[in-house]
Amino acid sequence: MKKTDIIEVEPGVYSVLLGTESYEIRVNGETADFRGALVPVEVADIRDSQAGKRDAKDGPVKISAAMPGRVIRVLVEEGDAVQTGQGIVVVEAMKMQNEMKSPRAGRVSAVRVKPGATVSAGELLALIE
Repeated sequence: MKKTDIIEVEPGVYSVLLGTESYEIRVNGETADFRGALVPVEVADIRDSQAGKRDAKDGPVKISAAMPGRVIRVLVEEGDAVQTGQGIVVVEAMKMQNEMKSPRAGRVSAVRVKPGATVSAGELLALIE
């Protein structure tokens, strides 16, 4: 499987690196211009789904980095009880701070990062059980 990186280089313009190939995609409302072809798209905030699609009762949930960046703060410790929507880790990417939140109530079973760490998109930050 090829590694994919997507970075918003300006509002509505994305640079996509797929393996060794680079592409520019321009998103305008509900369409994306890819090499002159208009493709229907649905833009979603990855933070809303980054923790996984498991049902709240199905075992551990992974809290992963939404995009490459640097860990600014770790808001919990292993063993802490957390509520739905509670902040777990703050990652800075492209000069914006993104708070990764717990999708459900539970207990933090693992924290895999420390402040100052550089993380890749999809990298495991913490586990909630």
